[in-house]
Amino acid sequence: MDKSIVQLVDELPSDNISIKVLNALNYVAPGQWNNLVGFDNSVRAITGETDPAVIQRIRDRAVSLYHDPQNGYQMAVKLYQTIDKADTAMATAALANKVGEKIGFLSFLSNITPKADVTQTIDLVLKIAIEIIAFSKINGIPSPNPQAFAQSLAENYQDASLMRMIALVCIDGMLPLGPDFLAKIHSIITGTDANVVAQNPVFLAVNTALPGNNPSEKFGFITQAFNSVQGWMNGLVAKTGLTPQSITSHLGNFIQIADDNLDFVAAFLDQTTNYFEHTGIQSVARAIILRSHSLVKAETPAPALQPSTAPSSAANSSNNQYGVSKTVEVWDGEEEDWYQATIEKVENDQFFVNYIGYGSSYNEWVGEDEIRIREHGSSDSNGFAVNQKIKVWDEDNEDWYSASIQKIQGQQYYVHYLDYDSSYDEWVDLEEIR
Repeated sequence: MDKSIVQLVDELPSDNISIKVLNALNYVAPGQWNNLVGFDNSVRAITGETDPAVIQRIRDRAVSLYHDPQNGYQMAVKLYQTIDKADTAMATAALANKVGEKIGFLSFLSNITPKADVTQTIDLVLKIAIEIIAFSKINGIPSPNPQAFAQSLAENYQDASLMRMIALVCIDGMLPLGPDFLAKIHSIITGTDANVVAQNPVFLAVNTALPGNNPSEKFGFITQAFNSVQGWMNGLVAKTGLTPQSITSHLGNFIQIADDNLDFVAAFLDQTTNYFEHTGIQSVARAIILRSHSLVKAETPAPALQPSTAPSSAANSSNNQYGVSKTVEVWDGEEEDWYQATIEKVENDQFFVNYIGYGSSYNEWVGEDEIRIREHGSSDSNGFAVNQKIKVWDEDNEDWYSASIQKIQGQQYYVHYLDYDSSYDEWVDLEEIR
């Protein structure tokens, strides 16, 4: 019987070579990755919940969601596991779990053979293809979509998911293929026949998961997958100044490295780490926990909000605007912007929304103050209209306040703050509103 997501997360190691490598690469995106292990601990860290009863309900729901064949979570984990296990494991269990001491790498040279550039390139682009397929499975996207993935990679990838892609660039790209790895990969896949790819052991391991009816079509998808992320990879290298030397200097904290054996180092790490599986389980767990938390909260009616003692007319008239299936815009305080969503449930003055273009793991309850309906047809050239609900930045309090537009004159807007009397009405500039 397959393990549950709870078992998988509970069994994640807190320290081994994979963890050492990921910790060493954390300098590329400082603070982005924390090795979350233990399911209950992950629930507390991701959701902020501390009530044991709520955590137990999230556990139960997560197990159910993971094993439901209509969801793609279990398949995503299997893909992450398969792509890692397809590489021949050279290290013994004792080596793979070696903790607390520096590894004498040179003693393993006789057991290591670096991959040829073509083989290394095929392995790397296959990992990208599997990442796109797993991303689509996790987010409920029916067919693998490289474009949707590339957009999410650039805008939304974080934590274990981002660290997995950083490790891919460093361990599978730059170390074995050199600083010009992107140009080398592009040259190799352009000049490689699909039949050569079809004989690759990693390809054979994941062949059935790849879109296409034959090796040529599957290789076409793999090429499309690489092309979709090539720009992001190039941007990462340019932004962070990644070089083989900068990578090895950080890896040198736990492994003995010489500049003339970087291809051997890459082969050693390839054969002794399972960073794709480890971070893949963490990514799937995060998605399931967020979705389970939303579902558990949705089952518990939100408390009614206390009405304002002197509600404004704008606030009163809004109650009938927001119904189930209505398309609205939801304010994101962190991004300081509005996002389109559909209302799925209504409880008093709370609304359970599904963000358009995002998976159900992002579903959440929001208050009436955070949603609006926007009539684009009547907007000015800046996208604003009279009576439109907006957010206004208050420099003194360093916070956003809800308001409605009363008048428009050029690039200035006369606003009325919701739940405040008219003495606070004022003119504000375009730069101060969203």
